[in-house]
Amino acid sequence: MTDLSAEDLATIYAKPSPRVIAKARPAIDAHARKFIEMSPFCVLATSGADGSVDASPRGGGIGFVHVAGPNQLLMPDRSGNNRIDSFRNVVEGSGFVHLLFFVPGIDETLRVGGRGTLSADPDLLASMVEFGKPPRAVLNVAVSEVYFHCGKALMRSKLWSSEKVPRSVMPSIVTVIHEQTGLGEPQSQEIVEELYKTQL
Repeated sequence: MTDLSAEDLATIYAKPSPRVIAKARPAIDAHARKFIEMSPFCVLATSGADGSVDASPRGGGIGFVHVAGPNQLLMPDRSGNNRIDSFRNVVEGSGFVHLLFFVPGIDETLRVGGRGTLSADPDLLASMVEFGKPPRAVLNVAVSEVYFHCGKALMRSKLWSSEKVPRSVMPSIVTVIHEQTGLGEPQSQEIVEELYKTQL
């Protein structure tokens, strides 16, 4: 297998249309704001000082990411695995972040890029209580680029199809990690789901 060069790419892909270039906007407009306010899930991408890249799923209630202005997003951080790879990248790496927002039932997605900083201001945390708990920190994104992706990827994947894979085809994540590492004890999916409910 031969790796492609930049010159090779130009022979394979046509130049994007003017409309595709123009759709990248410098701020959150009414359409992007509405999409973010309907979204319960996004993927956060960050880059580290060593050039590594991290992508992390983030979710909450509908509109859990707050649009604070045309160039500002506030994303609360809920309980997780405490690796904080994304946040280490924000404070130690480039600071650049990208968010890819999903809305169940809509095939288009929304990408938002900018620079991130972190805050643990008590008043800000108190204003974002969800699931009975304040967030541990808030990611503040100074937005510089916003654009919608067409729905082809989600249409091809049939992501929102009613046909779902039975959860039973995979062991619980706790069992998987136990078998991978030898640490902890295997637990059923039912027990894991009950634990999740107390840790949201």
